[in-house]
Amino acid sequence: MENKTQNKITKSSYVLPASALMFLVILVGIWMYTTEPRIDRKVSDYSATPQKMPISEFEESVLPSGGVILPVVWGDLGAKLVSVGAIDADKLKALYDQRGAFSDEYKNLLLGQNDDKLTITKDNAGYLLNLFWALGLANKNPILDSGEMKDPRYGGAQNFASTAGWTIAKGNPMDHYSSHIFFALAPKQQELVDKISRGIYRPCCGNAVHFPDCNHGMAMLGLLELMASQGANEQDMWSTALAVNSYWFPDTYLTIATYMKNKGVDWEEVSPQEVLGINYSSAQGYARIASQVTRPQQQQGGNGCGIGAGEVVSAQRQESGCSI
Repeated sequence: MENKTQNKITKSSYVLPASALMFLVILVGIWMYTTEPRIDRKVSDYSATPQKMPISEFEESVLPSGGVILPVVWGDLGAKLVSVGAIDADKLKALYDQRGAFSDEYKNLLLGQNDDKLTITKDNAGYLLNLFWALGLANKNPILDSGEMKDPRYGGAQNFASTAGWTIAKGNPMDHYSSHIFFALAPKQQELVDKISRGIYRPCCGNAVHFPDCNHGMAMLGLLELMASQGANEQDMWSTALAVNSYWFPDTYLTIATYMKNKGVDWEEVSPQEVLGINYSSAQGYARIASQVTRPQQQQGGNGCGIGAGEVVSAQRQESGCSI
C-alpha cells in the first residue's frame, strides 16, 4: 500500500511540472511571435501596407519630406490661365478626379487666390509641373517667339511634346502659345531668364530649358519667368531650379547626390549651376554619372513627359528630344 501511494505521488510530481512546462513553452512562443523583429521583410512587403519605409537622412537632404518653399507667390494665375482657355478647368479636374486626387489645395491653385509662397512636395510636384507647364506655354516670351522652338529644322513649334502634348487647353494648344501676357519682364529680368534657361538641363532629353520641347522644359521656363517677375535673384533661381528638378526627377538626383557623396561632397555643398548643367542633368550627362555609381538610387515616383504625374505622352523621339 505504501509503495502504491509513493508511486502516485511520484507520478503527480512529474505530471504537474510537465504541464507547467508545456504552458511555459506556449507562452514563450507567443512572446517570440509578437516581439520577434521582422528582419526578413522585403521592400515590396511594405508597399502593400499603409506603413511607409523610413526616409534616410541622405534622401531627406535631396528630397525634404516637408517640401521646399519656392520664392514665388502664385496669386490668381491659375484662374487667369483658366479664363483665357490655356487650361480647361473641367478637363484638369476630371484628370485628377479619376485618381481621387483633386484636393482642396489643387482646386485653390487652379481657381482661387494664393497669397503665400508656393511649397513643392513629393505629393504636389506633378500638379505644380502641370500648372507651370501651362504658364510657360501661354505667357508671352521672346524665348518662345524666336528661340529653338521656332527653328525651321523641326517643322514648327507645334511638333513638340510641350505643345501638342498639352491636351487640356480649350481649343488648339498653339492658340495659346506665347499668346497671353500674365506679367511683363523688365529687360534685366528677361536677360536673367535667358541666361539661366540656357544652363538648366533635364534628364528626359538632351536640351536646355531655352529649348523647352517637353513638359519639364516648358514648366521650368514658366517658373523662371515667374521668379524673375517677382524679383528673385540669380542664386535663388539656380537653387530653386535644382530643388524643383529633384522632385520632378527623384531617381536622377538621388543618383547624382550619391555620386557627389562618393566624391566627398555633401548635397548641401554642391553648386546648383554645375549640377543643372549638361554634364550632370542632361540625358547624356546623367547616363555617364549613373554608370559610375555602384548602386543608383531607386525612388518611387517622378513625372513623365505628359499630362498628370507619371503619365507619359506617346512620343516619337526626334532629333530635338521629347517631341511627338
